[in-house]
Amino acid sequence: MTTSIRDLAAACGLSVSTVSKALNGYPDVSEKTREQVRRAAESLGYHPSAIARSLKTGRSFNLGVLYSDDTQSGFTHNYFGPVLQAFKQEAERRGYDITFISKGQQGMTYLQHCQFRSIDGVCIVCSHFSDPEVQELLSGPLPVVTVDYVFNNRSCIQSENRQGMELLTRYVIARGHRKIAYISGDEGAVSGVRVTAFRRVLREAGIPLLEAYVAGGRYHDPATARRVTRKILALPDPPTCILMPDDTAALGGMDAIRAAGLRIPEDISIAGFDGVPILQMCKPRLTTVRQDTEAIGIGAARKLIHLIEAPDTTFPEILSVPCSLLEGETVGLQH
Repeated sequence: MTTSIRDLAAACGLSVSTVSKALNGYPDVSEKTREQVRRAAESLGYHPSAIARSLKTGRSFNLGVLYSDDTQSGFTHNYFGPVLQAFKQEAERRGYDITFISKGQQGMTYLQHCQFRSIDGVCIVCSHFSDPEVQELLSGPLPVVTVDYVFNNRSCIQSENRQGMELLTRYVIARGHRKIAYISGDEGAVSGVRVTAFRRVLREAGIPLLEAYVAGGRYHDPATARRVTRKILALPDPPTCILMPDDTAALGGMDAIRAAGLRIPEDISIAGFDGVPILQMCKPRLTTVRQDTEAIGIGAARKLIHLIEAPDTTFPEILSVPCSLLEGETVGLQH
């Protein structure tokens, strides 16, 4: 015998309307009520009809994800992979499916592909935001949430990059370092915020910064980090600590340091950014900044669903998720 929504409402002691709102993630239903309904639905084996939901609401319950990663690492990307996984899990928990939006699908633009697939809303992750097709999608009629990119009148979920870089730089200074280099990632908003935060903390501490200590690199690219680290180590007055774009790039920096016959952290210190769990198993354990990828992914899914289901009461906003310092063994005391 098939369990109906009326059976579910009776079992919960709630109205059919409240149960329907709870199942569909409406923001005016409390999390406690939603959890009660979810538990009852699981216990009774209630499975709503996707076709019935679509006909009733005029929505497909399908979220688009635009993810363009130059490294082609997909879900294995140390930062965006966990963000996407958390986004997917939260969307599915709220009754939505995920469709990845591809470029050039049957000659369609991103927006046309979304319309062809009846996408309810789109999350844009790690994309080329200057691409005219991405700009068209951002300026189009669909609800959009971006990750780590702020666009006019669109919601964005991002790490608190300024706060994270300030935490790390102040920690390195507190360890006695005054000659600190920074290898930034690819040019963009995130790199710009981190470089500015780095410079500002040094200035506030009264520490002069040699311009040769600030070098451009690439995110998640050990080879580039290795090459740039070699150049920094060859300076007439090399730094005592080098901050890397991220944990993956830090592997290349550590390799260059060891190849130069130097020890970490006895001869030179190094730090990353991201807080990749598996790299915390390396020896010496990397000092880094942890980005809360789970909170970012969940926040992006919730915000996008709210924009879809309650557009008249949901504001576009920038939500920043705080970072935390992971004190490892690669930043030594400098006397």
